[in-house]
Amino acid sequence: MILPITMGSVAAYAWDGTFHLFFFLLTLIGALAAHLFSNMINDLWDFRNGVDTQAEKSEESISTNSRLLANGKVGEGPFAFVTWALFVIAFVSGLLLAILRGWELLLFAIAGGLIAYFYVAPPLKFGYRGKGYSEIAIFLAFGVLPITGSYFVMTRSLPMEAFLLSIPIGLFTTLILFNHHFLHWRADQEAGKKTLVVLWGEKGGLIFSKSLAALAFLSILCLSVIHVLPWYAIVALVAAIPLASAYRKLGSTNKSSVYGQLMGASLKATTRTGIVIVVSLLIYGII
Repeated sequence: MILPITMGSVAAYAWDGTFHLFFFLLTLIGALAAHLFSNMINDLWDFRNGVDTQAEKSEESISTNSRLLANGKVGEGPFAFVTWALFVIAFVSGLLLAILRGWELLLFAIAGGLIAYFYVAPPLKFGYRGKGYSEIAIFLAFGVLPITGSYFVMTRSLPMEAFLLSIPIGLFTTLILFNHHFLHWRADQEAGKKTLVVLWGEKGGLIFSKSLAALAFLSILCLSVIHVLPWYAIVALVAAIPLASAYRKLGSTNKSSVYGQLMGASLKATTRTGIVIVVSLLIYGII
């Protein structure tokens, strides 16, 4: 979440010559609290739905929850209290920004809150339904909303370029989430959680994963060509090399530990490309 908020804010400086440190920090605090709330509400409802317990039992899966609830280290009550305290922090931050920078920001906050909660919470639980709902949600929550929202906080405007800028980081974050499903897709299947990996199996999931990675890097090239990003942002394409190497190590079926390496490579590719984009926008703004 730090990367897209920084990206949107630096883009405002690069394209509009505008940057407000206080609003940047307030946006960052609210976004990080919302991100942590999303993670914890996910843990809470996965625990209640039996997904985390199933992942802990399965020898073929790597559990990606905090293990605090599944292992009984923290009671459900205290865990829920901290979860909703984070929501309050995010809500107050969003409300302050809406008062100070424009009520339109409430739309960003409400959309992000609904995505975070109903990803795993009833009655929607769209993260359990497959059909790409969760992937679309992550693209919006970690790409479109934080970048366009932070840009609006700085400039009180919303050009098409801000939306286009959100595409690469949105795709990369979606890639991280999608590859994360490989770690415990068998446990998800047994618990009734229908991710795309469960629906398509390993082979189909890997085809989509590779396509998503290629599309993410291609989007950087396209944005450089149409001058949304400066031409030297294509340096970020170098990050494709170690990620491609991680894909080459995969067979048609793989152990969860191998997918852990793919997850690590996906995270590094996202971080590296995000940093290159931020730095290239900063250089563009300075010169």
